Amino acid sequence: MATLAKLVQVDVSAVKGLGGKRSESLRKAGIGSVSDLLHHVPRRYIDRSRRSPISKVPIDQEVTILGEVVSVKDRRPRRNLHIIEAVIKDESAQMKAVWFNQSFRVRQLQSATEVALSGKVEAFRGSLQMKSPEVDVLANQTEGLTVGRVVPVHSTVGGVGPGYLRRAIHNAIGRSLPMPDPVPTELLAANGLMDRGAAFETIHFPEEVEQAAPARKRLVYDELFRLELALAMQKRHQMETSQGIVHKFDGELVSRFVAGLPYELTRAQRKVLEEIESDLGTRYPMHRLLQGEVGSGKTVVAVATLLRGVEGGWQGALMAPTEVLAEQHYLGVRSLLADASLSPGLGSHLGMESLFDGGGPAVHVGLLTGSTAVANYDAEITRQQLADDIASGQVDLVVGTHALIQEGVEFSRLGVAVIDEQHRFGVAQRVLLKEKAGEAEPDVLIMTATPIPRTLSMTLYGDLDVSIIDEMPPGRTPVATKALSKLDEAKAWEVVSHQVEKGRQAFVVCPLVDDSPKVEAASATAEFERLSALMSDLRVGLIHGQMRSADKEAVMAAYRSGEIDVLVATTVIEVGIDVPNATVMVIEDAQRFGLSQLHQLRGRVGRGKHPGRCILLADPTTTEGEDRIAAMVATTDGFRLAEEDLRIRGQGTVFGTRQSGVKDLKITDILSDFDILVGARRDAFAMVDSDPGLEEHRDLRDEVLAFHGSEVDWLFVS
Repeated sequence: MATLAKLVQVDVSAVKGLGGKRSESLRKAGIGSVSDLLHHVPRRYIDRSRRSPISKVPIDQEVTILGEVVSVKDRRPRRNLHIIEAVIKDESAQMKAVWFNQSFRVRQLQSATEVALSGKVEAFRGSLQMKSPEVDVLANQTEGLTVGRVVPVHSTVGGVGPGYLRRAIHNAIGRSLPMPDPVPTELLAANGLMDRGAAFETIHFPEEVEQAAPARKRLVYDELFRLELALAMQKRHQMETSQGIVHKFDGELVSRFVAGLPYELTRAQRKVLEEIESDLGTRYPMHRLLQGEVGSGKTVVAVATLLRGVEGGWQGALMAPTEVLAEQHYLGVRSLLADASLSPGLGSHLGMESLFDGGGPAVHVGLLTGSTAVANYDAEITRQQLADDIASGQVDLVVGTHALIQEGVEFSRLGVAVIDEQHRFGVAQRVLLKEKAGEAEPDVLIMTATPIPRTLSMTLYGDLDVSIIDEMPPGRTPVATKALSKLDEAKAWEVVSHQVEKGRQAFVVCPLVDDSPKVEAASATAEFERLSALMSDLRVGLIHGQMRSADKEAVMAAYRSGEIDVLVATTVIEVGIDVPNATVMVIEDAQRFGLSQLHQLRGRVGRGKHPGRCILLADPTTTEGEDRIAAMVATTDGFRLAEEDLRIRGQGTVFGTRQSGVKDLKITDILSDFDILVGARRDAFAMVDSDPGLEEHRDLRDEVLAFHGSEVDWLFVS
């Protein structure tokens, strides 16, 4: 009997019908083993046991009809228009199917080919017709897998069509059963799950369509259970092997900081700070993910967290993915400390001999990026000088980019690290930051303004504790959002001009830096020139990622100070930019951006006392593009938009760079399968609690290793 772990090692070429070029094509497309093949489940089913004749199909309803191709032709009534017409018949009648500009249908629909067409049937000139139906080419009528039964339709992979896949999977299942089931019977019973071997057989070849659902539930549970076992073991390993810092809470720095702020913390901010301080008080290193909407006050929480470490004699590091964001954070820290009366004021060199009126510990802050080094707020020094001060412990809190983890930068006593926009950092970079620590592993807080649905955070970040700031500060109003066609762009520039007349500022965001002959989309450089001429009475600036760091910071400084009215930019301003006077944003070719990116961009305006507005200039040509624009107009709730983004784009493209998680899920839909995830996570963590090395569940241990490979094999070193 072959276990699933062993089937991961069996090459797909071992399956009858998939040798030679077919197996090579499948491997390139991600199906390299028998296990991969078994997890390539049908995208739909056609119930041929309940076929209804063409003569009785209902009009104007979605139906699937089965028939044989009688003829197909390609008409060209005018240039650039192809009309493909096919005649389909069954034993009762015939009908016509029509497609527009899909010439490949002529090759696909050879005479006598048996097909299933799905779509709406309409009456047209006295006969039946389907416009642009979905097509599934079936095998010949003598094949046992397609006669008088439920026929699985698998997606074509690497050029290998549904017919070949159906026969190959049938062969693979026949050779793989019976299949040992490593999941304890008590867990199967508690979750109402069927046997694994039966689940594979049923999901591919159900006797009735309704049987596929319980089979899928079992296989989804298995996927999530394996992943959660790996995450549970990783988290336990971190707790057992890491020597953390037990931070003390007898200093005044954090309490003075919070008390000195010109506003009250929200309930959500206070709750998150309590969760973080609970972590900081244990001997286990903190690994916490902090989610919060744009403008929800994550930076205040981050600074309080860093100061908690500083007041105990440790160093703090705030790491950002870009120089612009790092510089913005540096200015934000300066502003927050000044607002809380923890510094002598802006413009000084901030020696901080006396932090409080009555005297107190000195706190030295530095900024380190690839091109900039600043200490004591505004005194520029060499990067080597700052690196020396960090290594000697003279700098207590350093803000920077990936330069913080490069060779030549060492910390004296790194106690707390905050990483902003974690999805832009690889896991290896997080490890490097931890390795920069001194005698103990630092506590790590990961921040993101990209809302992540609960299912995603439990799969992608299941080894982290999660905190959410789900409340906006008082006075923050939602950004009003409107979509306009490019034909109506004059209305957008009227809004911009009107806002500038009131003393406000505007962003104009473009998808490209320079014009491209391959892409029809607005470029920042060309739009800067055009808008400078179009709105000659306004002061227009330009910023993009290809500019030198010093030039970018000069532009941002001018914009913050009000010397620029309209800033034309690329997505370099997507995160971290805080200009309270900016009240309007125009996003050009908005259909080219993802929902999460559009939401981040929109969050750059309306951050002050005046309401913000966002204008999307968009002419979407796809249903997906139309859905994104409609969602942006309909809601400003980031978590709702994140779930909509998952629905529109599919789970495999949202966080594909994570080492494990979504890309490992072949069958699971992380939105609709949340309840199964909750059960799988509960069972996995309970099992690891009672059997940390899975010594009593070695088949499951082998399976976790087989599916997650080098990501977890270090956990099983004996």
